[in-house]
Amino acid sequence: MSQVLDTAPPAPTHPDAPPDDDPAALAARYGLTVSGARPSLPAYVRELWARRHFITAFATARLTAQYSQAKLGQVWQVATPLLNAAVYYFIFGVLMGTKHGVPDYVPFLVTGVFVWTFTQSSIMAGTRAISGSLGLVRALHFPRAALPVSYALQQLQQLLFSMAALVVILLCFGVPVAASWLLAVPALALQFVFNAGVAMIMARLGAKTPDIAQLMPFVLRTWMYVSGVMWSIDRVLSAHQDMPHVVLLALECNPATVYIDLMRFALIDSFHASQLPHHAWPLAIGWALLAGVGGFIYFWKAEETYGRG
Repeated sequence: MSQVLDTAPPAPTHPDAPPDDDPAALAARYGLTVSGARPSLPAYVRELWARRHFITAFATARLTAQYSQAKLGQVWQVATPLLNAAVYYFIFGVLMGTKHGVPDYVPFLVTGVFVWTFTQSSIMAGTRAISGSLGLVRALHFPRAALPVSYALQQLQQLLFSMAALVVILLCFGVPVAASWLLAVPALALQFVFNAGVAMIMARLGAKTPDIAQLMPFVLRTWMYVSGVMWSIDRVLSAHQDMPHVVLLALECNPATVYIDLMRFALIDSFHASQLPHHAWPLAIGWALLAGVGGFIYFWKAEETYGRG
């Protein structure tokens, strides 16, 4: 006994239809696009600007929640850098004698600590911006650069809170209010662009290799020691004129040193224009453009890889 199986005749195939085993051609035929594909650079900039309110709100919310579990709450925003400055004053200023020959050493030190903390915290937060926010990255569609930029903005907001304590310290140590204080605004703006750019670079590296976050504290601590936070670079260079030229150039062109010098020049009247290198402002602008633009493009090139794998 034989059984005949009825099968449907094959559907007619259009001569221009792509083969069934060519997914790319099928997607193009029906107008499908890759999920999370990287947009063009101008489109990416427009998307990021369109979410500027999200960036601001996200940074403010993180700043508010940062010390929500502490009894003193937001007081730690000011207390933490002040305690760091007190420790550095005792170790470097008193025990190692770096305060000798530096007028207004306490304002000099506190300004350096506050400005350095801004850069340090921005870079550390940026390193974990993607790897620490995978749930958000995988759940929502938005330009991923919003995360490291918002982290840098959070640190800027925290610095502005700390600046109130810095002003009190300056006044208590006899530093008068001067028109030069207005120069702190462009100096901080340039430093923010630099910090955000480096944060985006580290965010891409940290997304691919999360272990880099464990290495960064050692790198940043070394960077801090050569940035003149606790000691005067001019005084050291004057005492060691036999240093190799490449070392002198590296110390003077160090971006952290440049931004710290600009803030000291703006806020401390004893830090005269003669102590500010003539190339400080051009270097500050150059570092901001190099890190800001370069970091943004470097981060954008890996946009479609964040949150995958």
